Amino acid sequence: MSLRNFLKKSYFTLYKRHFYGITSPIRVLPDFIVIGVGRGGTTSLYHYLGQHPCIAKSAYDELGFFDTNYELGLNWYRSMFPTKLTKRSIEKKYGKFLSYEVTPSYIRRPWVAERISQILPNIKLIAILRNPIDKTYSHYNMSVTEGSQKLSFEDAIKEDMKKLESDVLQEYEYFHVSVENSYLARGFYAEQLQIWFNLFPKERLHIISTEDLSSKTNETLNSVFDFLQLPHRKISDLDRQRVGKYPLMNPETRRLLIDYFKPHNEKLYLLLEKRFNWDN
Repeated sequence: MSLRNFLKKSYFTLYKRHFYGITSPIRVLPDFIVIGVGRGGTTSLYHYLGQHPCIAKSAYDELGFFDTNYELGLNWYRSMFPTKLTKRSIEKKYGKFLSYEVTPSYIRRPWVAERISQILPNIKLIAILRNPIDKTYSHYNMSVTEGSQKLSFEDAIKEDMKKLESDVLQEYEYFHVSVENSYLARGFYAEQLQIWFNLFPKERLHIISTEDLSSKTNETLNSVFDFLQLPHRKISDLDRQRVGKYPLMNPETRRLLIDYFKPHNEKLYLLLEKRFNWDN
């Protein structure tokens, strides 16, 4: 390790994280991770899951350790989770303890999947998938709000489609460049999840939809608790987090995107052996 990397790790772990960084060796690593997707309700899910008495969340959501913060080291990552003493206390009181983190960008980054499989080979993974049409529109509107997008939605997706059609890239370059810079490609869920299924047994991935989390919240959360082998728990605070508000999409544009995403959705349904009502 270079002196520069050593100093950077020490700064972020010991100075920025203070007590939490100093005590990182006696802290746990996550038992499960919510890997995606962005603009899909992951912040709400982070908020809901932390209310189960057997579950302790990370210090904040979107830690990004396995991608943008990987060079900060495992002790920095540990500093974001409860101590082993907290784990024993919760186990004694409730019979089981699980910790977790939520970073929605993980799902679309193959190098993240490989890092997680090496460091946490027995981890459980959860993905919340949103109708890619609505996700695309939400992502576009976020860019408008941030000032990075000046085109109309229609012009932006047409430009996006042309770029994706002309790109001829290898896997890593494709995900590094095309997917990262595309509203549409982030909704090609089958090609993203296939990478995770190649590294983890299917039974260790649980897939839910944004629409089910919104309309059947407690039922959907109970499916997550079943996956985690935890008792059902009615979550009291179901306020949705970071809800975007923007104009309705043009119906003609929506019809265009229904046709555009249909083959990608069919690949997803085949992969998951499960369908979502996204063709409208």
